[in-house]
Amino acid sequence: MKILAIEASGPVAGCAVLEDGLLIADYNVQFKKKHARSLVPMMDEVKQMLELDLNTVDAIAIAKGPGSFTGLRIGVATAKGAALAMDTPIIPVPTVDSIAYNLYASDSLICPLMDARRQQVYTGIYEWSYGDKKPGSTGTDPCFTVVRPQCVIPVSEIAEDLNARGRSVIFQGDGVPVSKETLARLMTVPYSFAPAHLDRQRAAAVAALAWSYYQDQGDACMVSADDFRPEYLRLAQAEQEHSERRSFSLLLEK
Repeated sequence: MKILAIEASGPVAGCAVLEDGLLIADYNVQFKKKHARSLVPMMDEVKQMLELDLNTVDAIAIAKGPGSFTGLRIGVATAKGAALAMDTPIIPVPTVDSIAYNLYASDSLICPLMDARRQQVYTGIYEWSYGDKKPGSTGTDPCFTVVRPQCVIPVSEIAEDLNARGRSVIFQGDGVPVSKETLARLMTVPYSFAPAHLDRQRAAAVAALAWSYYQDQGDACMVSADDFRPEYLRLAQAEQEHSERRSFSLLLEK
């Protein structure tokens, strides 16, 4: 099983190739260039370096959102275009889940924070637990578990949830710098921040989580390029403001 992964949901643009659980390429850049200018050249460079025959790719994994509306649209368009051209299915991976998946076998809860602006974050809560034995597992391998699915909420709400669980927490994501003061004021349980190499979106994590889905679900984790849709979690600000203005106009008409 060979998976080509694409990440463009946030400040990081990246691509990775994973074959039967082995990561053979991982290219990520977080700089000033726009994803529209960097993503396809990065994929082409990986293809050349690996001498990759695209006909051997079995699926394309994509960070499906939430995230930057522009970044998501670029990533989704790239993934759908490649999937259609290569006649391969897509494995959608929730963005927040993939960030959390960077941290392995932690005893702490894992809480990515992506800046959603307007004093909100895209977030979720995750843990590594020792549950049911998976195929090929020794029975002692930890299992990545979604405690609270990805959502968009104020930082204060996720802090309240974490405090109520009474466990230490590791925070990740580009929402950390803008949330540190709020966290320092509200958090009552021990917490820390992931190091730089485990802190942001990464194409390798998208590939690895897609591989985990395939091991657990087989072809059921895949969708066609025609059927794939991103998961924004909320309207873009312009769309949201338009909706609010329309709602107010309708109210005035009554």
